[in-house]
Amino acid sequence: MSGGGAPAAPPAGGLWPLGIAFWAGGGTMVVELSAVRLLAPWFGASQGVWTNVIGVVLLALALGYALGARLASRGRPERPLALALLSGALCTAWLPVAAPAVAAWFLPEGVTLDRAAVLVHWGSLASSLLLFLPPAAVLGCVSPLVVEWISERRGIHAGTAGGLVLCAGTLGSLLGTFGTTHVLLPRLGLRATFLGVAVLLALLGLACLLLGRRGGGAGWGTPSLLLLALAGAAAIAPRSVALGAGLRLLEEVQSPYQLVRVVETVGEGPRRRILQVNEGFDSFQSVWQAELGLMGDGHYYDYFAPPAWWGGARETWSVLVLGLGAGSGWRVLDGCLPGGVRLETVGVEIDPQVIALGRRHMELAEDGPSRRILAGWDARCALRALAPVTFDQVVLDTYTNQTEFPPHLCTVEFFREVHGRLNEGGWVSVNVGGFGLDDPVVRALGASLAQGFGSEVLSVRVPFSRNLMLYARRGAVLPRPDGNEWAAVAHPELRVALARLRLSGAWEILGPRDGPLLFDDGSCIESLQRASLRRAAALGGEGTE
Repeated sequence: MSGGGAPAAPPAGGLWPLGIAFWAGGGTMVVELSAVRLLAPWFGASQGVWTNVIGVVLLALALGYALGARLASRGRPERPLALALLSGALCTAWLPVAAPAVAAWFLPEGVTLDRAAVLVHWGSLASSLLLFLPPAAVLGCVSPLVVEWISERRGIHAGTAGGLVLCAGTLGSLLGTFGTTHVLLPRLGLRATFLGVAVLLALLGLACLLLGRRGGGAGWGTPSLLLLALAGAAAIAPRSVALGAGLRLLEEVQSPYQLVRVVETVGEGPRRRILQVNEGFDSFQSVWQAELGLMGDGHYYDYFAPPAWWGGARETWSVLVLGLGAGSGWRVLDGCLPGGVRLETVGVEIDPQVIALGRRHMELAEDGPSRRILAGWDARCALRALAPVTFDQVVLDTYTNQTEFPPHLCTVEFFREVHGRLNEGGWVSVNVGGFGLDDPVVRALGASLAQGFGSEVLSVRVPFSRNLMLYARRGAVLPRPDGNEWAAVAHPELRVALARLRLSGAWEILGPRDGPLLFDDGSCIESLQRASLRRAAALGGEGTE
């Protein structure tokens, strides 16, 4: 420690331990931000999963800080610092290997969506504890050990050393935050991202060992074993979740948002291609078949088509699709419009990789005079950016991970914005995942839509699926399934599909008082989604056909 006056500034050699703090901070953020993506194929990426992961990482860091402080009190911090970095490298490298097995303990293969509510909530927490607590805890040891190193070897106050280390670690965390989202995950994928961080931490650990040997020597036995285990992780890490039976993988990518892949059915039956997003359950995001038009039982896209037949005579039918995916809704509309009516459409999709896969494997058309795609846009942001353009129909199909409806896309304020983007007499069609007309999510969205539009909402069950369709109209009366206009559709296959909805218990008219209203300032959609899944599990799957 220096004598009187101001503390001495660290000499040039002090930059090396600050570099360790910088890169360890970056590595911690890479692990944290990639953790949800690693769990998403099984548990999704909802706010609940994010909360579990962040909570576990914070707990682990707190434990690591305490352990690091204890180790620092023993003097000569280089050796425990090296072991912490090497242990962090090992734990990080093995995350892609361990994740499938750990997730399978808490969410076994074959669990259907209506049985998964409790498993998803607690399974993601348990998996986070097993997978992410060890690497985050050992990385938490780094900061107090580096503080001790600088304070002991460079002769500066502990407060000065602590401030420098916090600054360096925070700057590294900033680099890790932006680098993970914008560079590492989209360009390298999950497996290479985790392995890259592991290699970086291992190199830092080896450098600490070399410095420690200069001052008294440190054994190489334990570090050598850790590095061998790191090499083993690099050799056997799996690349993705296993495919279901009867499917062949065409392409898989790790986008900035999720794991995305296109698979093709094999064997008997019609050939179809399915775009899956973080699929851990029995579901799909987009479907392609060779023929344009209706897809048949169990496919909710077919129920985007009826409003064009109820909209009156016209030369064009303009549609805005929020949540385009790979364009399944467009292909249905292309084959189902009334004769002589031309489709003019804009599609909005937040994930550009979904659009790219759709173009390579699912015949998603390029932009043209009557067709435009806004890739990388949030649906609500795009809705505002398109003003003052209006449409005959707005399709809302913005689900992620099969059960998660974005909170900002189901509020009264949002539906008022949709109302403002419709022509007089125009329609909104909302795909809602639910288990029957009394499902809490269905009723909340229906009530909020009715409040936003100031009109009735028609809720119908899509046969042989766990989807429902909500219809609302601007300034015009809704056709009812028990009325004549409902049956006046000339398209033969569509008429048969609509006839099924005339049955008792297949439809309901909703108003603002038929469910809780969701607002920008207070939306309980996440808890409603959990309640929906619990309700379905209690009913033994009733509510689906």
